[in-house]
Amino acid sequence: MINPVHLRTLLEVVAHRSFATAATRLGYTASAVSQQMTALERSTGTTLFLRGARSITPTPGAMRMVRHAKRVLTDLDALMADVAAISTDSSEREEIKLGIFPSLATYALPKLLTSEDWNALGINLRLWIGEPQQTVAGLGNGGDLDLALIFQVGPGGLSWPASLERAWLGDDQFRVVIPASWPIADNAQLTVDQLAEWPWIFHHPGTSDATLISRLFASYNIHPQVAAYCDDFNASLSLVSSGLGAALVPDLAMAHAPEGIRIVDAPEIRLARSIFALKPENSKKPKVGLVLDRLTQILSD
Repeated sequence: MINPVHLRTLLEVVAHRSFATAATRLGYTASAVSQQMTALERSTGTTLFLRGARSITPTPGAMRMVRHAKRVLTDLDALMADVAAISTDSSEREEIKLGIFPSLATYALPKLLTSEDWNALGINLRLWIGEPQQTVAGLGNGGDLDLALIFQVGPGGLSWPASLERAWLGDDQFRVVIPASWPIADNAQLTVDQLAEWPWIFHHPGTSDATLISRLFASYNIHPQVAAYCDDFNASLSLVSSGLGAALVPDLAMAHAPEGIRIVDAPEIRLARSIFALKPENSKKPKVGLVLDRLTQILSD
């Protein structure tokens, strides 16, 4: 199916003949815009742009799709306006209790809560931001969460009641991040032996991320020097930018990365955490699905 978000992006790209300009206007990165257009080409089976070294040219198929997209998006806007009017007229608002882990909360919640029609959806969102183990507990016996977004690495380490429904939302890749001041060539491919010689910024022992990273290093029988323990990825990135040490940071936490850092390639380090949504079976709150759909869309953009 065609994603309406991709159609809106298409209109901007064609209007300005530039992924970069469209990205600036829409609040995306140029890479995200390019990926959306590739996804749209794949879903429609149509080549939309002729890509040159420094330019793009819309194809006739793209121009025809633009004409249809304008009509489709106008109808969608009218539909959302009608739904918003119904929500505004209703005095009933549904409370949704959401559990979510910190790096995803930092990335996704501002996008969700500042979307144009959020207030019209009739949702009172109550948040529980914490580690996956804490969040799963809030869905178990006696817990009152309606929806939880967690991460898991591999098949073990985290369990939940069989009564919960699970949906995979995507993978969050970890990157090796170093101070930009370190004398490492831009195109260097680093080995784990080289990584072991650096000072590192790790999570405190016992947290999910710390266990994950410790297992990775232990699998190579290396025990790097710890320059700092820090459970906040944003703070870790600031420490990296100051030159204190290297860190493993997931993509979700890189959205607001400071200057003074650099991502390097370490082929032996292939680490990711899978993101899942958990919710009770037979939930009687219909807007739980709406919140999940919005968060899924934010993750896919």
